[in-house]
Amino acid sequence: MKKVFTLLLVLCLAPAAFAQKEYGLKFSSLINDDLTLENAIRLGLENNSDFLAARQEITIAEQKVAEAKFMYFPQISLQGTATWFNLDYPMVLPEAVGNRFLISDDLLKLTEDDIKNQFYGVGVTATQYLYSGGRISSTLKMAKANLKQAQSKYDTVKNAVVLNIKKAFFNLLYAQEHTKLTEKTAQQAQDFYKALSVNSWEKIQARAELAALLGARSSAVKELKDAELAMLVALNKELNAHVKVVGSFKPVKTDLDLPHLNLWSMEFRPELKSAIYALELDSLSIDLALSRRYPDIILTGSYEQLGYDNLDSVNRQISVAMRLPLSYNLATQSAQKKAEQTKSTLRRAAIEDKIQVQVATAHANMLFWQTEVLQRQETFTDISKLFAQAQKTPKRGVAPLQALGAYLQAGCDYYSAIRNNLTAKAELEWAIGRDL
Repeated sequence: MKKVFTLLLVLCLAPAAFAQKEYGLKFSSLINDDLTLENAIRLGLENNSDFLAARQEITIAEQKVAEAKFMYFPQISLQGTATWFNLDYPMVLPEAVGNRFLISDDLLKLTEDDIKNQFYGVGVTATQYLYSGGRISSTLKMAKANLKQAQSKYDTVKNAVVLNIKKAFFNLLYAQEHTKLTEKTAQQAQDFYKALSVNSWEKIQARAELAALLGARSSAVKELKDAELAMLVALNKELNAHVKVVGSFKPVKTDLDLPHLNLWSMEFRPELKSAIYALELDSLSIDLALSRRYPDIILTGSYEQLGYDNLDSVNRQISVAMRLPLSYNLATQSAQKKAEQTKSTLRRAAIEDKIQVQVATAHANMLFWQTEVLQRQETFTDISKLFAQAQKTPKRGVAPLQALGAYLQAGCDYYSAIRNNLTAKAELEWAIGRDL
C-alpha cells in the first residue's frame, strides 16, 4: 500500500516539475539568452502586473454575470430558532429570528412542572419574483456589458504592453547589430592607422579620425547596455540578468491604404469597443431607472414547525404580493442617466477622431521609413562596394580613415532606418488594433 501511494505521489508531481522545467527552458534569461519576438512578448505579458490585473478584472466580471443569473432563481432560506423568554405581556420576536409571536406565561397557563419560557421553531422559506419591471433582466445585461468592457480593457492593456515590448526588442536588435558594425570598423581603423604612410601633420588628423571611430564603438557599447536594461524593464525581469534577442533585422513594408487601415481600426481597436460598451451600459442604466415605475409581483411560500416544548405545530403558507415603490428621485435619476448617455456618445466620437489621427500619423510614418530605409540601404550598399574596391589599393594619407568613417556613418544611418522602420510598423499595428 505504501508503494502504491508513493507511485501515485510521483505521478502527480511529475507533470508540475516538467512544466516548470519547460517554462525555464523557454523563458528564463538565465537558461536561454536568445529571445525571439514571440517569446519576448509572451514573457513580458506573463510578468506585467497591469496585464495580470486586467485579466483578474475579467474573472471578477464573469462572477458578477453568474451572480446576476442567480436572481432568476427562487431565494431560499432555512431557519431554526430557540428562544428563552420571561414575559408579562405578549410580544413579537425581531425579524432576524422569524417574527415569532410569543404569549405570556399567564396566557399559557403553565405550572411549575411544565417546560416553560422556551420556544422552538424550524422552517424553510422560498421567494420568487414573478415580475420585476425588467430590473432583473437589465441587471444581467449590465453585468454582461461590464464583462465586455473588462475584456476591452484587457485588450487595451495587452496592446500597450506588446507595443512597449516590440519597441524595446527592435531597439535592442538594432543596438546589437550597431555594436557589431562599430567593433568591426574600430578594428579596421586600428589596422589602417598602423599601416598609414603619412607626414607629421597628416598623422595628427589621422589620430583624430582613429579616436572618432573608437569613440563610436564605445558609444555603441553604452547604447547596447542601455537597450538591454530597457528590454529587462519591459520584460519585468531581474535587472542583473543577461538578455540577447534574435530576429530578422531587415526592412519591412505595407501596401495597405489609409481608408483600409481606418476601417480595421474601427473594428479592432479595443478603446472604441470599450466606448461602445459604455454607451450600452448607459442605455441599460436608463432602462433600470425607468423600471422603478413598475411594481414587483412576488410569490413566497413557507413551511415551519414550531412550539413551546416540541415541534408538533405546523404552519404552511403561500402568498402573492405586489409592491410598488414610490421614489421621489425617479425623474432626476432618469435625467441623470440620459445626460451620462449623451456624455458617452460624445466620448465615443472623440475616441473615433483620436484613433483616426493615430492611424493617419502611424501610416504616414510607416510610408516615410519604408521609403527612406531603401534609399539608405542603396547608399550603404554602394559605399560598401566602393570601400571593398579601395582596400585593394595602397593606403596613403588620412583618406582611408576618412573613408572608413564614411562607411561607418552610412551603415549607422541604414541600421537606424531599419529600427525606425520596424518600430513604425509596430506603432501602425497598435494604431489599427491588429498585426499586419
